[in-house]
Amino acid sequence: MHNLFIGFTSFTLPQGVMIAVGLLLIFLAVKKEYEPMLLLPIGFGTILVNLPLSAVWSFEGEPGFLQLLFNAGITTELFPVLIFIAVGAMCDFGPMFKNPVMMFFGAAAQFGIFATIIFAVILGKTVPFLSDFQDLRVASAIGIIGAADGPTSIFVATRFARKYLGPISVAAYSYMALVPLIQPPVIRLITTKKERQIKMIAHDANIPKSLRICFPIVVTVVSGLVAPISVPLIGSLMFGNLVRECGVLDRLSTAAQNELANIVTLLLGITIGSSMTSARFLTPQTLMILAMGLVAFVFDTAGGVFFAKFLNLFLKEKINPMVGAAGISAFPMSARVIQRIATEEDPNTFVIMHAVSANVSGQLGSVIAGGIVLALVPVLVG
Repeated sequence: MHNLFIGFTSFTLPQGVMIAVGLLLIFLAVKKEYEPMLLLPIGFGTILVNLPLSAVWSFEGEPGFLQLLFNAGITTELFPVLIFIAVGAMCDFGPMFKNPVMMFFGAAAQFGIFATIIFAVILGKTVPFLSDFQDLRVASAIGIIGAADGPTSIFVATRFARKYLGPISVAAYSYMALVPLIQPPVIRLITTKKERQIKMIAHDANIPKSLRICFPIVVTVVSGLVAPISVPLIGSLMFGNLVRECGVLDRLSTAAQNELANIVTLLLGITIGSSMTSARFLTPQTLMILAMGLVAFVFDTAGGVFFAKFLNLFLKEKINPMVGAAGISAFPMSARVIQRIATEEDPNTFVIMHAVSANVSGQLGSVIAGGIVLALVPVLVG
């Protein structure tokens, strides 16, 4: 009789809290439509893994299907690499080539990553229960959340902070999905209405096919020579882009953008959700990681905006500062958010092409930032 009610007798309050978190994520996905492809699988995975006895993770000493997915896709770094191939096939670097200045925003919007790394190390040295954070490897894995790039966050965390892989990956994907909530108030706080109404000219230029084909190859080779450890990240992104741009692999390009992206996103989402157990998630360290990830994300957004304002001091043709916020790698969500804000301020303000340019640059910038972190941190730590 006891076994009949074991689910009820084993249920705990922390598990109930995490199930409520899962339900909240599903609500945001369905009702608010905040990146449902990410939040709904994460939310449902959270519910599954917090049910009593968590048979989806392990049962009678044998791994459950979510643990098998986690070991096969996250621990081995397979899912991030496959996602990058899909993202590369989706990325059109044409707008970036037409507006080369936008490439700088892909770098400027990574400011929050390195600011958060420094902040995490300081916290680790001053707050006893956060002592793990003084390890530069752990701090780097936390800081990379600010890029709003889930695959890069998973990749770096797997190498440097596997203990905190769950909260880091959850934070990265959650903030990616919540771009429409986070970025608008930050942008409005640090820009004026006049700045948000700045109109920009869309430059029309023909991009040679040879440039489109050579770009991913050159980026991969240069990255491999400068920071060999970054090749899995940059190489998979550039391979996907080469498949798109070569012009002879349309079926593979379409498959990468659709079937591959959809399947891996589905499996990745529910697997990330499975890491959100009450024992792992409801800890001071995890909550601080979520808080610092948000700070990094805000700093990245602000960094791009302030960089645009700085350039405007010297440019005759002014840049709408909001475009700088699109330098994060949440592609193409951030670009859409920027255009929506511009339309709300003035229906005749169109900055979508420039925002897309910055957004694509941000996707590349976040991967390069991840590569730099992977290459430099082991050297600095010794």
